[in-house]
Amino acid sequence: MVFTNNILVLTILGIFILSWLIQLGYYWGLFSRLAFFNKDKYESDGAVSLEPVSVIVCARDAYEYLIDLVPMLMSQDYPDYEIVIVNDCSTDETTEYLKELVRVHPEINVVTLTQHLNFFHGKKFPLSMGIKSASHDLLLLTDADCLPTDNQWIRNMVGTYRKGTEVVLGYGPYFERKGLLNKLIRFDTLYTAMQYLSMALAKKPYMGVGRNLSYRRELFYKNKGFTSHYNIPSGDDDIFISQVANSGNTRIFIDPKSRIESEPKHAFGNWVRQKRRHYSTVNMYKPLTNRILGTLLTSRLAYYASLTALFCLPHAFDITAGSYYFYVIMAAFMAAHYGSMFTVYYKSAMQLGEKRLGLALAPVYDIFFVLFTTFLGIRNTISKPKGW
Repeated sequence: MVFTNNILVLTILGIFILSWLIQLGYYWGLFSRLAFFNKDKYESDGAVSLEPVSVIVCARDAYEYLIDLVPMLMSQDYPDYEIVIVNDCSTDETTEYLKELVRVHPEINVVTLTQHLNFFHGKKFPLSMGIKSASHDLLLLTDADCLPTDNQWIRNMVGTYRKGTEVVLGYGPYFERKGLLNKLIRFDTLYTAMQYLSMALAKKPYMGVGRNLSYRRELFYKNKGFTSHYNIPSGDDDIFISQVANSGNTRIFIDPKSRIESEPKHAFGNWVRQKRRHYSTVNMYKPLTNRILGTLLTSRLAYYASLTALFCLPHAFDITAGSYYFYVIMAAFMAAHYGSMFTVYYKSAMQLGEKRLGLALAPVYDIFFVLFTTFLGIRNTISKPKGW
């Protein structure tokens, strides 16, 4: 078997091998930290005392969700906690429900907002008001459309704190529903978690999800809250965590039995708009984080593009020497890539309690999201997401 001296073909082959190596480096050097996470070893140094905590929920027209969420929060097995609900200018039955709730349970702290402030966007202003109204330094955040899967959620999240810990990152999956869109959303959530949880375990935390996130109020005020990015609708979780989290103050909590689940989007267009808002915050991450994430996306794109090109260029090898060898070698490269991908995805999914995602089709998901992420990145460059 003889290589051609065609510079273009050799360049494509070089890109393929380099991107293949980078991909395997991410799978086994980064994502394996989550895939083979040892919870017992991670928590072996012993928990601090279960200090008082304020659970903060922002709600706008969320009556149908609050009637399920509030009883679940009130039934949590934890010695000392308060529930702070911020009613963000609701126009449905939320206001009346919260009034009745406080009448029966005066210990619940309800903050009512009656008008929007033009210079604050999204959830940042109501969340800031909830933090300001909280009685405790330790904060635990979730959304109105979320539900804890058991009554140990608060205990487990707070129990993750150690001396010097200021941030705890949790996992926020979506409910399993029928249909392809649900699988795409849940796979995307899994992959995003593989990134930010693995990065946190590598001592390079860069984001969390507001559906399941904890930090100290002192940390919030020390960093002047959201004021440095108040003009961006998103970012109350990822940009803020990117700014305040570091290698020494951040820990993670994952448990397939004790987590927060939320309702996914039911229309593809709504999900795309949500993803565009999320991607709009990337430029606010630290330079090192953007290099790591950018290299990851670029290597994925280069891998599939160069692989396709190689199969479209059979003259890259001396056919008379037997094209059979070419396909055997390429199959070996692809098998190693697929085996690494499937192993890391499957083990990560088990760590996070994700089931029935069809991970045998992981390359199909991966190709879709490489193209999807690239498209949204270009789209956001051309025009800002709706809501800015």
